[in-house]
Parts: sequence; structure tokens; C-alpha cells
Amino acid sequence: MKQRRLEGRTAIITGGAGGIGAATGQLFAEEGARVALVDLEGSPLGEVAAEIRAQVPGAQVLEIRTDVGQEQAARAIVEEALGCFQAIDVLVNLAGIRSYEPLAEAKAETWDRILKANLLSYAFLAREALPALRRSGHGSIVNVSSTHALNPRAGMGQYDVTKAGIVSMTRTLAFEEARHKVRVNTVCPGLTLTPFHVKRLGRTREDLLSEKSKYNLQERWADPREVAYPILWLASDEASFITASTIMVDGGQHV
Repeated sequence: MKQRRLEGRTAIITGGAGGIGAATGQLFAEEGARVALVDLEGSPLGEVAAEIRAQVPGAQVLEIRTDVGQEQAARAIVEEALGCFQAIDVLVNLAGIRSYEPLAEAKAETWDRILKANLLSYAFLAREALPALRRSGHGSIVNVSSTHALNPRAGMGQYDVTKAGIVSMTRTLAFEEARHKVRVNTVCPGLTLTPFHVKRLGRTREDLLSEKSKYNLQERWADPREVAYPILWLASDEASFITASTIMVDGGQHV
């Protein structure tokens, strides 16, 4: 029987109650990982964790409810994961929020909120997790950004800036942590059908999946699991020679 790709490893996944986060948690559990899912109070985190346990017999899933945009949360997340699983081998930074203010009208409080949630949370959690990732001997950080990092849009400047910052931070961390055998990579998803989009557009998931999209070469939305697979690959030893890379998972949206 083929060994599962993350057998015996522990992963922290922020944004774990969302579409891509939930799909990543499920896939990691299927591949043998112990999973610490992190999301806000009031999010459907419990439902996601219960679904993973139901779908993956023997899955070990830790639920951590906190606001990753607060610096002190990073240390608490790492301490709780280590207390439960005694190791951290993979960190998937995925949590984030959006803003639709043009830069000429951007408010300081919006900048503060989006920088904390989308960029500083990644930096703080990486900082706190790195000692354990270094001890792992095969540590991997996967920072989830967006196609907006390379193809910004009018009216989403604050979001775009943070997503570009993630790509730059990833490369810097990869340089700094190479000697510790910690790999750091970015995944940039394109149009992905998450619960956020279903709610925002006011249409059913099935309706949106069946509709042609003009935004990419495949003319469709991605299913969250299609983004989770590249994240899994980068987290695994199959990507052992991959670091400081940016993987576009967008159906050709960026060309």
C-alpha cells in the first residue's frame, strides 16, 4: 500500500473554515496529516472539522478559534498545536479579508485591518512556527496569495498590495530559511468558487459551476479542492527541491 504523502506530519492551516482552507484540511487529513484548523469565532469551523472526521476515519483535527490578525494570536496558535501534536511540519497561511475601497479613498482603519489580516498574520505565524519547522527537518510553509498579486485591479488596491507583499515575503523567507531546511512557497489562486463568492453573488454553487467564465482560459471557476492539491504537493516531499516559487493556480487567468 502506497504511503500517504503527509503521513505522521502536523500542519497548521489558517482560514480553515473557508472554501480553500476546508478543502486543504480535508486533503491533508486524507494524506495522513494531523491538522490544526484555525479560524474566527463564529465561523463554521466546527462543522468543517466534523466533516473531516466523518470522511477520514481516524483523522486528528484540532480546532483553534482566534483572530489571526492579532499578533498575540500567533504564539497561542503555535503553543496549542504543539501542546496537542508535539510537532509542526507544515504551515499553510491562508486567512484573509477583502477591501473594495479605491486607494484615493482608502481609510487608515481599513489599511490597518487588511494589513494585519492578510500580511502581518502570515509574518507573525511564520515567526512563531519557525523553531518547530526547523526541528522538523522537512519544514514547509505555503503562503496562499492571489492572482491579484501580479494582476491588480482598480478598486481593490489594499487587497492587491497585501497579496503582492505575500509573494515578496515568501521569497525573503525562503532565502533566510534555506539553511534550516525549511521551504517557503506561494500559491496564487484565481477564480475559486468558495462560500464567500456564493454568498456575495447570491447564486447557487451549482449554477456558478455550470456557467462559463470570461476570466480564464478554461472558462470556469475552480473548485477549492483544485487549489488544495498544489498546496498539498508543495507541503510534501514530492516538492523537496521547490522553494521561493510562486505557483499560479488560475486556469490561465494571468496570461
